[in-house]
Amino acid sequence: MSHAETSDQAKGGASPAVKLTLTTLTMMVVGSMVGAGVFSLPRRFAQETGVAGALIAWAIAGTGMLMLAFVFQALAVRRPDLDAGVYAYAKAGFGEYLGFFSAFGYWASACVGNVTYWVLIMSTIGAIWPALGDGDTLLAVVLSSFGLWAFFLLIRRGVKEAAAINRIVTVAKIVPILVFVILALFVFDASVFADNFGGADYAGSLFNQVRGTMLATVFVFLGVEGASVYSRHAKRREDVGRATILGFLSVFAVFASVTIVSYGIMPMAEIAELRQPSMAGVLEEAVGTWGKVFVSVGLIVSVLGAYLAWTLMAAEVLFVAAKDDDMPRFLRKATSEDVPVPALLMTTALSQVVLVVTMFSDDAFNFALDLTSALSLIPFLLAAGFAVRIGLGYGRAEIAGRSTRKELVIAVIATLYTAFLLFAAGLKFVLVSFIIYAPATFLFIKARREQNRRLFSPREAVICAISIAGAVVGVIALAVGWIEL
Repeated sequence: MSHAETSDQAKGGASPAVKLTLTTLTMMVVGSMVGAGVFSLPRRFAQETGVAGALIAWAIAGTGMLMLAFVFQALAVRRPDLDAGVYAYAKAGFGEYLGFFSAFGYWASACVGNVTYWVLIMSTIGAIWPALGDGDTLLAVVLSSFGLWAFFLLIRRGVKEAAAINRIVTVAKIVPILVFVILALFVFDASVFADNFGGADYAGSLFNQVRGTMLATVFVFLGVEGASVYSRHAKRREDVGRATILGFLSVFAVFASVTIVSYGIMPMAEIAELRQPSMAGVLEEAVGTWGKVFVSVGLIVSVLGAYLAWTLMAAEVLFVAAKDDDMPRFLRKATSEDVPVPALLMTTALSQVVLVVTMFSDDAFNFALDLTSALSLIPFLLAAGFAVRIGLGYGRAEIAGRSTRKELVIAVIATLYTAFLLFAAGLKFVLVSFIIYAPATFLFIKARREQNRRLFSPREAVICAISIAGAVVGVIALAVGWIEL
């Protein structure tokens, strides 16, 4: 997951006068998806599945996420008036309350995603400073908290554009990944690969293996929704679709390659025990210590740069939603340097809370990664559902052009895929998501009161009751130990 480019997308991107070529659009797609998550893939997959399960999982994820990419592209064409973010689709299709939930969920997933950055940094440094553990010790959380608030103060002073940093970030995250794949192929051991094909004894059935990896694939593909944002800047309109396909398939090939070649270097059980970033451990096994250092340095530079842009993007989500009256008015405030400080403060505060929670998790990185993915699924599901409604003729007067049967089929597949991901997430992450979602209702109530409007329609009251009930069940389940972090 990478967010340097996504930050600019959230702010509206380049001037309409700028016309982007196919190559530029393709690089935007690649840049919006390749990020820190790929460095964790070998261990994450090895903990759940062997080669066969990994191939099936990537086939499902590749197909499903490509359908989602096409959904966002189609929505940008059919409803060009909705440019306030992913949550605008939920609001237009299912009402203001679910639109609000979508905005909040997208923002919350960004905040939790920021936590994965700090856990991964501390885990990387922990290889030479054991007191940091896997990024979840008290010292690691204290240092990560210092980093959180240092970035808050830095951004508050007006650090808005970081083109030089973003260029470094792009190189830092792409080069180590490509070097990893090439070097791994040179030392690839066919016998080790064959032993890993069906999975280790602990992996369980093939279905459970595939299900266990699905949230990891969601995390690394976050950012695919940003590809359609630049459609109005394209030199040729048809280049948007081509760039989406070329960029997505390129990223998909890289992600799948990183996962699969690792099975030819080490036994699956050994990969599963590597500390994060596991790519560094696999490359160390392949070429020696320098490989581990190479990947680790690239990761830290990449993550710090991406964190800066992702924090800006997360704050921007709240800021734009507040300007559209979907969030309380205090979140509209910005400094003379155009920094939305209240939104930035809320973003940093939620990241801080989740960072503390990671100390009580058995696997801090995987917990934060899975929660990020689970929180993002609601906005994705609602957007795909809206595309289905458009395909069926809902709001025909507002639709630009004529929706095709192909677009409807794609939207249905994307909806089913996202629904399956919620099932794959499991009850634990659904309930934890409710715990985060339910308190957000107070922000919705505050926004409604500021507009002197009725708090809830009958349908919204039912949805609110369900979310609160889910949060209560989640809290009870955590308290009595039915689910564990």
